[in-house]
Amino acid sequence: MTAALSATGHTLTSGHVDDGALPRKGWGIAVWCSFTWLAVLALSAVFADLLPLYDPADTRAGIPLSVPTAQNWLGTDQLGRDLLSRTIYGARVSIVVGLAAVLLSSLVGGLIGLIAGYFKRHVETVTLFAADVLMAFPTMLLAASIVAFTDSRGLVTVVLAIALIYLGPTIRIVRALTLSISNREFVTAARSLGATNARIIRREVMPNVVPTLSSMMIVAVAGAVVAEGGLAYLNLSVAPPTPTWGSMIAAGKPKLDQSLYPVLIPGMALFLTVLSLTLIGDAIQKRQARNAGAI
Repeated sequence: MTAALSATGHTLTSGHVDDGALPRKGWGIAVWCSFTWLAVLALSAVFADLLPLYDPADTRAGIPLSVPTAQNWLGTDQLGRDLLSRTIYGARVSIVVGLAAVLLSSLVGGLIGLIAGYFKRHVETVTLFAADVLMAFPTMLLAASIVAFTDSRGLVTVVLAIALIYLGPTIRIVRALTLSISNREFVTAARSLGATNARIIRREVMPNVVPTLSSMMIVAVAGAVVAEGGLAYLNLSVAPPTPTWGSMIAAGKPKLDQSLYPVLIPGMALFLTVLSLTLIGDAIQKRQARNAGAI
């Protein structure tokens, strides 16, 4: 994860690239399909209340364990609730938890990593020790323990639990990026001109850390969505009657011999969302690497 810098110390956005030197590659069909899926999912979740959907808790939406019909496009669960409605409303939890947890861990971990990588010495030692302690715990066990210990299944608790498991890796990544950038010539020049540490971090280091961290955050959101699904499967996420993909899979598991749809539909939604986020994150990182090599 090398920071994208020009020879003069400017960020990528200010560098000049000869258009004829490196052919510009498009995103590719898989990435565009990923963008489309995420856009449709996000819009459906945001405007679910305005769409002609059944109430996700309505047990009279159809015959229990029904196959897809004109009335229930994706079938129903064991209680007769519409799977399409529950999947769309369940996306709200996954999207909010994934984005909020990764954003929180990036803000807190990014700030700590910047300070540790720039000032080094005792600050770095203490910070890396704390990050190693967090990373020593199995991620799902740590998140599940936090939710179970607090005896709270609210959205805030789930977000904080998942954010904590990403805090250690974020600190280490940002610290490594900061170490690399803080030794560059333009940072040394800024110091020699009398710039304060705060100004150097804000004007020289952060603009070169943020692009790489942002692309990694997209992939991290995919992991956070999976973590929320795991907690929900263990009945440790948002409490019913709010639908979540993990709780839908757990509820449909005992009825697999009668119908696959209660497990298949939320499982496919989770799979496609995680795959789309991963493909987009990887594509952005590859584009950043190509641009860095062209400078």
